[in-house]
Amino acid sequence: MNKKIQLQDLGSKDYKSTWEYQEELFKDIVDLKIKNRREELELETPNYLLFVEHPHVYTLGKSGDLENLLLNEKQLEAKGATFYKINRGGDITYHGPGQIVGYPILDLENFFTDIHKYLRFLEESIILTLEEYGLKCGRSEGETGVWLDVGTPFARKICALGVRASRWVTMHGFALNVNVDLGYFDNIIPCGIRGKGVTSLQVELGVEKVDEDEVKAKIIKHLTRLFEAEFV
Repeated sequence: MNKKIQLQDLGSKDYKSTWEYQEELFKDIVDLKIKNRREELELETPNYLLFVEHPHVYTLGKSGDLENLLLNEKQLEAKGATFYKINRGGDITYHGPGQIVGYPILDLENFFTDIHKYLRFLEESIILTLEEYGLKCGRSEGETGVWLDVGTPFARKICALGVRASRWVTMHGFALNVNVDLGYFDNIIPCGIRGKGVTSLQVELGVEKVDEDEVKAKIIKHLTRLFEAEFV
């Protein structure tokens, strides 16, 4: 079992080319697993974590409702945003500058074969990271992601989650609002959930800007422990 995860920080990169890159890595791992099975080999499968920041984009998961996008094509263009229907779970979400997006492309057979546990570990890495900034976050029953003030009228989401998995290989991942312009969330019903707000680390801390590299380092630290992994 290969517990090494190759970390790649892609900087700012448009959604479509990043999605295509994810698909390439995902396919390579799946193809290698099929080859191992067919030829009775034991070649190591690689694991990746991509960090990226996207220009303004809205994405709709395969189970999502297009009506949760509140803009037409002309309005999207005016906002400088793009839109994609994609093959992850979940409904609609927004990605943009100031948001840390993480795409783990892992062969879970290198770690554990449990998608529910995988999702909870991704959430836990964010919860533990935010605790280091003095924020008490948690999960909202029946809803993925990481929330503040769950169970109150002030419940607000700070991190969205949406993944795809096949043959125990994962893609897509999480989006943590750090210094993001929250106004872009007004153009959607985030994750199809009405009546709940969205927030960012910057807003919650009441600061001008949060160091995103510092946040990434904390996420990696917690993923390392949770997955018993080594980042290279």
